[in-house]
This record gives sequence, C-alpha cells and structure tokens, in this order.
Amino acid sequence: MPTDPPHSASANRAGQAGHGGKDDRADHADRADHAAAGISAASHPAELRAAFRAARWSSHTGGLAERHVQGNVVIVPREAAQHFLLYCQRNPKPCPLLAVGDAGDPRLPSLAPDIDIRTDLPRYRVWRDGQLAGERTDITPLWRDDLVTFVIGCSFSFEQALMDDGIRLRHVQLGRNVAMFRTNIATTPAGPFAGPLVVTMRPLAPAAAIRAVQVTSRFPAVHGAPVHIGEPAQIGIADLAQPDYGDAVPVLPGELPVFWACGVTPQAALAQARLPFAITHAPGAMLVTDLFNQQLASF
Repeated sequence: MPTDPPHSASANRAGQAGHGGKDDRADHADRADHAAAGISAASHPAELRAAFRAARWSSHTGGLAERHVQGNVVIVPREAAQHFLLYCQRNPKPCPLLAVGDAGDPRLPSLAPDIDIRTDLPRYRVWRDGQLAGERTDITPLWRDDLVTFVIGCSFSFEQALMDDGIRLRHVQLGRNVAMFRTNIATTPAGPFAGPLVVTMRPLAPAAAIRAVQVTSRFPAVHGAPVHIGEPAQIGIADLAQPDYGDAVPVLPGELPVFWACGVTPQAALAQARLPFAITHAPGAMLVTDLFNQQLASF
C-alpha cells in the first residue's frame, strides 16, 4: 500500500477544536495544511487532481474547488455492474448518477478530459468479499479490464450554494469531514445490493434549516433536499457524537440536526452484496470534476 503523505494534521486539530474563536484557528490550520500540499479552496480541479495523483493530499475534499462538482466513486466488476446500475436507479436520493465509465476504461470524459480514476482521488477503499480490506492512494496496480466506474453525486456540491446564501456550515469552519451515519431506513434492493440509507448531518438553526431545504431542493443530482430534520432516534441514530463515517460535528443548543441522503450508502450495500472485489472512494475523499455546481441546478 502506498505510504500516506503527512497532511492529516488538520483532522487532528479539528477534533480538538471547540467553538467561537477556536473555529478560526482550526480554519487557519486547515488552510496551512492545504498550502503545504500546494492546494487551496480556489485551486482548479485539474490542479487538485494533480496533487492527489502525486500523493500530496490524501484527506477529505470538503471546502476544495468549492464551486465545482464532487462525486462519490464505486468501481465494480462488469458482472455486477448491471445490478448496481439498477440499485442506483431504484435509490436516486442517495445514489444520483453523474457518470458511468466503460469497462476497463479509467477515463470519464464527461466529467473532465484528463481524469484517470486509478489515481485522481485522494484516497480509495478496497473491498473483498464485502469486507474492507484496506485503503490506498493509488489503485493502478489493482486495475482490471472488467472494472466499471460509477460516479455518484455528492452533497459537497450543494454546500457552496448554502454558504452563498449565508448559511454557515460548522464542519467546514472546523476543517472537519462531514458527519455520516447509517440509519434504520432501508434502501430498495437490486440483485445482491441492499442495505441501510446513509446520511450526512449538518447542524443548523431552525430558520437556516428551512432555507437549506429550499436551496438544496434545486440540486437533485447531488442528493437534493434533506430526508430528515430533528430527532435522530427516529431514523435509528443513537448518538450524534459517534458518526459511522467522517468526523463528529457538535450540535449547539437551539440548533437542529439536518440529514441528507449520502453517497456512502453504496458502501453499505457493497458490504451486504459481498462482491469478491470492489473499490470505492474513502468517505469524504471525493473525485473533483471540472463541472460547475450550478450546471446541476434544476432551477
């Protein structure tokens, strides 16, 4: 497995950050780590992909190329691809498809002319028989002629629209990955693929939560409006301080937890399908495309 570059310090600092002035310190630390890797929120997607390809950055992509579309990635053998395509079609909220590659072809020209899916994510997960077998920063040695790539919309792509509307996102302020949770909501099965809906959570004041519904409804290709607002136990989440993926994000008094469908849902389905071999992005470590977020707005 390739050695990970030493730039995950922002996650450690964010985990120690509190509120108020410390938010700014976490944000400064995150920017410093980006600068050390030669990237920033304003970097062009091609520059970011070059940094990922060179293993200069292997952490989450939240807050990077903020006006460009990011995508979740699932790579399965051709024999499972038809069932996975059907799974996405039956579950459009967590699995809105942005692109599907040809078998054995690592390119995705509809998303960017230079994408090589084998190298252009910060971090990948490798799955064997439904179990997480490890993480890598380059899957070139694992590539096969029968592998089919699926790119699924990501909620990072509507976050800039929320921030443009004046809605502050705490995980961005703290330099953390978004918090993700498995729920008790079942997805619609297709062949061997089934499992629970995974959601992201962002804490918002009630007025901001109402506005967030309006803003994100414009982006059905990247999960659209929230699936739940309020009491987490109603969707099977026992403790917001213990996310299944990503980083814990505090919910302050007077705020509501707002939950959106998440493109990590297919990873839960892969575990149940028990495919002999599959590859996904690591949660939060997305494919950054050349598409602009506004291109996906429905109105």
